[in-house]
Formats: sequence, C-alpha cells, structure tokens
Amino acid sequence: MATDPTAFPRETRSGLFVLVGQGADSYAVFHPKPLPPEPPAEIDSSLQGLQDQANQSLGRLDGITLLLPDPDTFLYTYIRKEAVLSSQIEGTQSSLSDLLLFEHHAAPGVPIADVQETANYIAAMNQGIAALRGGRPLCLSLIREVHARLLQGVRGGSSSAGDFRRIQNWLGGTRPSNARFVPPPPQEVLPAMGLLEKFLHDDPVPTPILVKAALAHAQFETIHPFLDGNGRVGRLLVTLLLCAKPDPPEQPVLARPLLYLSALARKFADVFGQAARAVGSSRRCARRSRSVRVNFHSKGVAICS
Repeated sequence: MATDPTAFPRETRSGLFVLVGQGADSYAVFHPKPLPPEPPAEIDSSLQGLQDQANQSLGRLDGITLLLPDPDTFLYTYIRKEAVLSSQIEGTQSSLSDLLLFEHHAAPGVPIADVQETANYIAAMNQGIAALRGGRPLCLSLIREVHARLLQGVRGGSSSAGDFRRIQNWLGGTRPSNARFVPPPPQEVLPAMGLLEKFLHDDPVPTPILVKAALAHAQFETIHPFLDGNGRVGRLLVTLLLCAKPDPPEQPVLARPLLYLSALARKFADVFGQAARAVGSSRRCARRSRSVRVNFHSKGVAICS
C-alpha cells in the first residue's frame, strides 16, 4: 500500500518527514532536528521535583562507593546483571548464571552465541569506561569503538561493527514501505551524529545532565546510526555520559558505572516504546514524548539509586 503523505505531518517539533519513492513502495523518512529541542522540553513542577530527587540520589549513589571496602567486587556482579538485562531486551536468552559459567569456561545452558553477546556488552562497557578514565572525551570515535567491541564475533558484526551504516534501515515491517519507523537516510547519519556529539558537550547551550541523558538517548535511537546494536549502545551511552568528565573539566557525575536503567526499560517497555515512537508523530506528541523521556530517566535514576 502506498504511503499517504497526509497521514504524516511534514514537519514536527522534533523533525521533518520526507517522502521517498512513489506508489506502493513509497515511505516517509524521518530527519530529526538537532538538540536541544526548540522550544525546550516541558519541565513542570512535578518533573522538576523528580529531577531534584534523582540528582540527590545520584550524589548518594556516588558517595556509597567511598564506603565500600572493595567496590570492584561489587561492580563485578552488578555490571554483569546489567549486561544480561540489556542483552535480554534485544532477544538473547542468556541468564546471569549462564554468563558466569561461560566466563569460567563451563558450559552454559543456552547457545554460546547468546552468552557471547552478553559478555561482549561487558567488554564494550569496560572499554568505554577505561577510555573516559584515560582522558578521552565522549565522542563519535569512542562510540564507534564501543560498538565494534559489542559486535565482535557475534551476529551483525561481520562487516558493520564500528561503522555508521551506509544503507537505509527501518524498524518493524519487512521493508521501508511497511515499516513502523524509518530513520534518516545513510548520508544524514554522520551529520546528525556530529550534532548529537556537540549537544553532549553543551553546544550550543548547557543542558542539565539528566535532561541531556534522556534527550541524547532518544536522539540516538531516532538516528539509529548502526545496522545492529543500536539499543545496547544507546543504553551504554547513558552510562558513559554519567561517567564522563563534563565541559569544562569537572568531576563526573558518577566515578564508577553504578547506574543502569535496563531493568526499568524492560519492565516499562510499552511506555518507553510509545514515547520513542511519538518523537516523530506530531507536534503535540513530540513535545509530550520529550517530557516522557525526561520523566522516565529521572524517575528511573531516583528508583535505581
């Protein structure tokens, strides 16, 4: 069935739809506008209260590491639990016990490929955190390196690991014309990611860290810059942002990767997915979806901390 141009707003607050092709094979490609959104995301008193609570929780969480006799031992299991949950969101069947068996050269109860993907998540996170601690900024080259490590030796990693996509992708359906959502075309990926990188470093304007994390996560998923692994890299991006030194150089929000939202993302997958899809739907829905994203991240930080 041909795409009806009237079924899609040509322009929304968060981006622009462009119709590609004609007839039955036509489809609408979404071009996101750069961040921060204009006008800004709606932060009412209730959401501001959540942000204040979340920021206080982050401070307490970061301070707890000073009280632990051996933070690395605690992080060992904590990071692996996050790796399992984040990978399960993408369809793997590996459990925490499967992962620990695999790491100790014992036979897990699920296919090795599933456990390898989970193990790669841990390696990718550790690589990203080590790079930040070594003084590297959170930049596109680091994001590509994290992606390359994530897909090393597993499905989707044969030729595209660490590279922004060079072909059109889509979400849902069997082709762009019947897809649920079509991200920007490949020639727009690098410019869009370049603007996202600037936003991460408070260009053009400073943005509160939790608002930044929520909007950056939404923008990354909207651009969908890789052929595979976007969901896992997007969730890793939030952790890396919280552990990165801000501009100008100050202490990072978290000295160690102690906060993960995969458990909440999995539990509230329907709400989270609706907010993601609303980004490119209409002016009102786009504005609301930005606030829902900020609300979700703020509430998630407050709960998980």
